[in-house]
Amino acid sequence: MKLSRLQKYYYLRVRRLKGDPRVLAWGAAIGFFIGVSPTIPLHTVLIVAICTLTRTSILAGILASWVISNPFTILPTYYLCLKIGNWITPFTVNWSTMKQTLENITSDPSWTHSLQQLTGLGFEMIIVMLSGGIVLGLPVALAGYLLTHKLFVTIRRKRTEKRLLN
Repeated sequence: MKLSRLQKYYYLRVRRLKGDPRVLAWGAAIGFFIGVSPTIPLHTVLIVAICTLTRTSILAGILASWVISNPFTILPTYYLCLKIGNWITPFTVNWSTMKQTLENITSDPSWTHSLQQLTGLGFEMIIVMLSGGIVLGLPVALAGYLLTHKLFVTIRRKRTEKRLLN
């Protein structure tokens, strides 16, 4: 699948979402935040739970998570979480251990295997990665909210204009 075709596919999926632009944008912001976090086997579960609790768009959250957390972006994202986490916490975790764990997780698609790998990392790595993910996720979620809110307002305005012209 060509990259431009994939971009068009996601754009059309987002364009077809209906609802209040704020609700959709908050759902997307939650998806961006969770997508950046190093909780890969739990992304969908966390998005559904948080979007349900906040009454925001689950579908917008899942789509945003897919955009930010995919095979092309996962390694750079995890690397940034590791670097930021090493910088803000008293712990130091090396990249080779993290890379080996990611390879083990991706080699077996089962959910239980992924959880076993993550829990076997140890307390320090979990603190480092979660801290880095939170620090990285907050500005990504804020920017995601602002951009998607503007996008959904524009889409809604164009739909309204189109209905008025017909």
